[in-house]
Amino acid sequence: QVQLVESGGDLVQPGGSLRLSCAASGTIFSINVMGWYRQAPGKQRELVATITRGGTTNYAASVKGRFTISRDTAKNTVSLQMNSVKPEDTAVYYCNADVRTWSGPYRDYWGQGTQVTVSS
Repeated sequence: QVQLVESGGDLVQPGGSLRLSCAASGTIFSINVMGWYRQAPGKQRELVATITRGGTTNYAASVKGRFTISRDTAKNTVSLQMNSVKPEDTAVYYCNADVRTWSGPYRDYWGQGTQVTVSS
């Protein structure tokens, strides 16, 4: 019904930049909140940033001022610009969206994840 596909994960040096993208497709009627989460080895999945349909953003304290989330509502895409990355940003990054399909209520969907590794 709904698929989220992430791209942009890579190996990047500390202090560098990376841009993640996520595209939602399928029988989408409307998308409310979109966001990025991450999970490092041995740790729980944690929120990185979210953005509402109206453009209101929310960031984890650890990334505020370094990461910027944006979305294209017409194209059902969300991006995460990551600047001044640190080794502790290393994780699998997951796209998340609160989607209403043509046949049902809003529910959460997840992408398959994209690996970000910060290392020299």
